[in-house]
Amino acid sequence: MTFLEGLLWLTLNVYHEARSEPEIGQVAVAHVTLNRAIRRDLSIKKVVKQPYQFSWTNQKSSYIPEDPKAFFQCMKSVYIALNSTDFTAGATYYHLDNIEPYWASKYTFVEQYGNHKFYKK
Repeated sequence: MTFLEGLLWLTLNVYHEARSEPEIGQVAVAHVTLNRAIRRDLSIKKVVKQPYQFSWTNQKSSYIPEDPKAFFQCMKSVYIALNSTDFTAGATYYHLDNIEPYWASKYTFVEQYGNHKFYKK
């Protein structure tokens, strides 16, 4: 995997998962994706495409962003994540604040950024 391929998949993940979030929420989603890749010793692409890890990969027929402006904002957030300390304390999971997934009680709540709650094992 090349750096650019990883950058693309990381940006696509932030775009599809958090494009409507404030920058801090987008950066937090990028950190979660990076944390999973590090912990699982996988490429960003493989982490993003793992079954049932990120909902958009199962729901979309096309991964091509429909909003270029939002895509480039997400790329900026990815750049910030790649050049900053992980403020999520190693979070590897998140969900929208208006749902309560079955797994949330099994993990330690870290913080809420935007409309997402972040957790770690």
